[in-house]
Amino acid sequence: MTIAALGLLLAGCATFPDDGPRAWQPKIEGVGELGGPPAIAQPSAPNSPPSGGNGAPSSGTPAPASGCTDADPQVVATCLNPVGAIAVLPDPEQALVGERTTGRVLQVTKGKPPVLVATVPVDGTGGGGLTGLVLSPSYAEDQLLYAYVTTPTDNRVVRIARGEPAKPVLVGIPRGPVDNGGALAVDVDGSLLVATGDAGGDPSGPGLAGKVLRIDTLGRPGTGNPTAGSPVLSSGLHAPGGICVDTQSTLTWITDRDGTRDVLHKLVPGPLPAPAWTWPDRPGVAGCMAAPGVVTVAETGGAALFVLHPGDDGTFTGDPETLLVGTYGRLSAAALASDGLLWLGTVNKAGGRPVPSDDRVIRIQPPAGGGASAA
Repeated sequence: MTIAALGLLLAGCATFPDDGPRAWQPKIEGVGELGGPPAIAQPSAPNSPPSGGNGAPSSGTPAPASGCTDADPQVVATCLNPVGAIAVLPDPEQALVGERTTGRVLQVTKGKPPVLVATVPVDGTGGGGLTGLVLSPSYAEDQLLYAYVTTPTDNRVVRIARGEPAKPVLVGIPRGPVDNGGALAVDVDGSLLVATGDAGGDPSGPGLAGKVLRIDTLGRPGTGNPTAGSPVLSSGLHAPGGICVDTQSTLTWITDRDGTRDVLHKLVPGPLPAPAWTWPDRPGVAGCMAAPGVVTVAETGGAALFVLHPGDDGTFTGDPETLLVGTYGRLSAAALASDGLLWLGTVNKAGGRPVPSDDRVIRIQPPAGGGASAA
């Protein structure tokens, strides 16, 4: 399908009134729309949505994967451990990938073996490990990156330089038996945004768990936070899966799983208001990508990509779409490259039905937003 045809497919014509949170309403499209033919063949045990899912099977007959060789031209890297986070490099054909439970950070490029950049000691229990990864706001000068990791004693933000041990930036974020994962992003002013899990506690209470923190690259509280001297920008998260910034509109979105439903929050200072979108069926929302007129959310349990179209005020227009259903299996991390392509990571080895080349990193054409053409 051409990109122009895809734009017509995704363009919505109805506008929702601004009457509170939105509940999930699936609109299933055929898989494989986001950049070419359907992806990977499904050998003996196909990647598919959980029993009772609403996804349509992939059409077409791509060549089967054999070992770490994957015939899908959109697959960049294969045979990884479950992917916890992705940060795309200034060269948009290369990315840094963090493996959640090993703490390895790998540089991946299509057609080349992954290159080990660093290994960060992590504790992957309770949903933790390496779950956030971003480039330094001044990466062109300092070549640094930042990761959100779980240790045996806490959750923390660390700074990584190639060839050196990771250095702590912000430590003491509570860890617990569950909900230790977090996410990282860079704000439009160059601050680090840190979404933290509640570690099984009360996200509205004091402390750094269940919060969105805004800090500088040295770990100091961001200027303009609601409470001077505090890194806390907002509160009320449970198990965040992704945080994404639309650098043009400055709208920032956070995916979260609150136990009874999955939700999408629009970030505002102070306590988070009612979710902007809800998924009562709990598809396992994870990483996200935001661009003008479009927010895409990777679904782990739903094994799909969910697409919403926000207006300038953050309310949604048109109908949502559920894409790539079952094509790559359980999706986790998501990141937008400077060339407009969307990078995704899978976690099929963690509760899914892995094919021989899993886990994988994929690079695809994202859906267009608001009637605009894709970059």
